[in-house]
Amino acid sequence: MKTFEEKVWNEIKKIPKGKVSTYKMLANAVGKPKAARAVGNACNKNPFSPKVPCHRVVKSNGRTGGFVKGTKNKILLLKKEGIEIKKGKILDFEEKLSRF
Repeated sequence: MKTFEEKVWNEIKKIPKGKVSTYKMLANAVGKPKAARAVGNACNKNPFSPKVPCHRVVKSNGRTGGFVKGTKNKILLLKKEGIEIKKGKILDFEEKLSRF
């Protein structure tokens, strides 16, 4: 049986390049709708980066949120994938969302 973290990482692998998802959406996708913070903790423990692209997981308000390798690195990775960010917020956020 898969751990919570493994379920989260498997869902994160489904987020395509150039798209993002939210901690809350991932929590819903693994059947734990109130576990958005736990999704963040799973991202923080991710030993499979960049194969499991946790940098594509952002806050529900369109802000980038934290990253184990630093927020600046998260922003750089997202920008390399074509995500535009201004003042810590993703531009065209709704269009960039990958839904499960």
